[in-house]
Amino acid sequence: MTFAWLVVLLVTTVIAHSLDSDDLDRVLGERSTNLHHLASDPLHVLLTSLFWIDGSFWLSYLLMFLVFHVPAERWLGSARWLLVGLSAHVVATYVSEGLLGLAIRDGAVGTSMVNVTDVGVSYFLAAIVGVLTYRIAYPWRWLYLAGILVVYGVPIVGNLTFTGIGHLTSLLIGLAWYPITRRRPAPPWNPMDTVRRLGRRREVAEAGGQEPGASVRQRNS
Repeated sequence: MTFAWLVVLLVTTVIAHSLDSDDLDRVLGERSTNLHHLASDPLHVLLTSLFWIDGSFWLSYLLMFLVFHVPAERWLGSARWLLVGLSAHVVATYVSEGLLGLAIRDGAVGTSMVNVTDVGVSYFLAAIVGVLTYRIAYPWRWLYLAGILVVYGVPIVGNLTFTGIGHLTSLLIGLAWYPITRRRPAPPWNPMDTVRRLGRRREVAEAGGQEPGASVRQRNS
């Protein structure tokens, strides 16, 4: 599902970069999860907003999908992966836009923000970043958790925005999905195991030989 999603994003990104600014604003505006559309046609915009990138380049999302979505979908399975991401996408959208609506009501921001453009995959991604905490072995899990809390928490300290609130909300939703990560078949990932494995492969490559046991396996095959 991750790679199918990437293909769709590639197509829509090519389309977006082929449009002039006015047409692009119209296309993204029709798919925006803003207050106006959430009140009039929420299902349509909650779905279609997941397939457009707001002015960004596809290659950066390819990297993020490979780093976070691919291991998460393999570990959780497609259904659980989708549940985590979609729940955050929906809940964080309503939380952030709801707070924006309160700010508009109180006069803290202008009424034009009712129609603000808000599309993209970042809320879904933030939730997956959060749930992957439980894929990492101790003590590295704590380091990863501290890092993602800084990445998603610090931006809203100095500049409180509805998107920043949405990202942090999505991260917390991902962390709250701990129960579905229990008893997954794959053991926790230890970064040091990967480092040691890569080190052994490099030593073997430099020596021009084979990994221990390779010749035995070949004779027995």
